[in-house]
Amino acid sequence: MTLYIATSNPGKLRDFAAVATPETSILPLPGLNDIAPPLEDQPTFEGNAQLKAIYYSRLAPGAIVLADDSGLEVDALDGAPGVHSARYASDHGFAGTASSTPDERNNLYLLQSLSHTSLESRQARYRCVIAAARDGGILATGEGAVEGQILTVPRGANGFGYDPLFYLLEYGKTMAELDITAKLAFSHRGRAFRALLEALAKTVAIP
Repeated sequence: MTLYIATSNPGKLRDFAAVATPETSILPLPGLNDIAPPLEDQPTFEGNAQLKAIYYSRLAPGAIVLADDSGLEVDALDGAPGVHSARYASDHGFAGTASSTPDERNNLYLLQSLSHTSLESRQARYRCVIAAARDGGILATGEGAVEGQILTVPRGANGFGYDPLFYLLEYGKTMAELDITAKLAFSHRGRAFRALLEALAKTVAIP
């Protein structure tokens, strides 16, 4: 079964490819860069994932199209940045440094937001929802989460997004310090994808 993922994020594409099974192959949706993205205006990860999956599946007749929405929830920030994770800094007018990337700006703003919060009170979780759609109809969804803690300084170079700050107590490492195999063994995206495949197997015949 071939699944098309509606993302051009190289980190996400790598993560999804790494958790594909022998029965499935994951490919980027053809022509994605030429398609105007939909407005992600839903208040939940599930809502945005389904919105995107439906939208892109209508542009790829007959194909099973996957779309995800994921992000970081920090308890001390009342669940922020949540669905705004990818644009956390820009939404709050935080410019960072002239040379900083969007991920770096988001991390800097997160650290600023938690500057008066003790390390023991920085509980957080990564959450991901993946939706699969075909011809504008939702086929299945899968959800995954992983608990962690936000550090005061970034560590590691193997991840993206908030990975350098997301510390896993059971591993003693940040998400960005893990190799891809270890990361996807329990990551929110890996868990969501496996849950999605289980749900899809009940509705779509796998050759």
